[in-house]
Amino acid sequence: MIEVQNLTKKFDRFTALENLNLSFTDGKSIALIGPNGCGKTTLIKCILGLNVIETGDILVDGKSVKDDYLYRREIGYMPQIGRYPENMTIGQTIKMIKDTRKISETHLDTELLESFELEKMFEKKMGNLSGGTTQKVSAVLAFMFDPKIIILDEPTAGLDPLSSEILKEKIIKEKNKGKLIIITSHLLSELDDMVSEIVFINEGKVIVQQSVTDLMTERKSEKISESIVSILKEMKNNAQ
Repeated sequence: MIEVQNLTKKFDRFTALENLNLSFTDGKSIALIGPNGCGKTTLIKCILGLNVIETGDILVDGKSVKDDYLYRREIGYMPQIGRYPENMTIGQTIKMIKDTRKISETHLDTELLESFELEKMFEKKMGNLSGGTTQKVSAVLAFMFDPKIIILDEPTAGLDPLSSEILKEKIIKEKNKGKLIIITSHLLSELDDMVSEIVFINEGKVIVQQSVTDLMTERKSEKISESIVSILKEMKNNAQ
């Protein structure tokens, strides 16, 4: 479980997040969406401990991220653009991170590794990979250590249709195990089958945090994308 409490994050004079209060509970698959520059990436970096928190706090399982860096062991993270040592092979990269995490082989989740058939490409160097294959490596690493919390930043970007479906099925399976999944995506059409809750952020503020069922009922829509378009139109009209 993640609790975001009165979180404000500024970069010089720019306020990226303003007094944010959110609660992410286990067993939910949450879509974190909003326009470019709305604060999604800043929030994720704060959760991961990559941004220093000066005002407010974030609690993971009741513990402040300011006090205990070990909470990160419970988080699997798939960045939008994975950056790895270019001269290392896929096999070497995965082994390096496995060695760093020091988790028994019997406790590793290798389902995506096998489904993507990455072992057949273990000798390929990371610097020579296509964007889609790099995404597969990032996805494998995000799930491999059986984390309680999984954060996926534009997870299907660059993936072929089959690989996208494999990843979506994995996300749903892990959510059903009681894990907390947080997904950012600009492809709203792909969220319908994966997420149970929507958090819409704009200009560093939470505009909507609602279950998908309640959101679509309130907006009288059949798809998440239709609901979000309705919110955007409403915001535009209010701004005029």
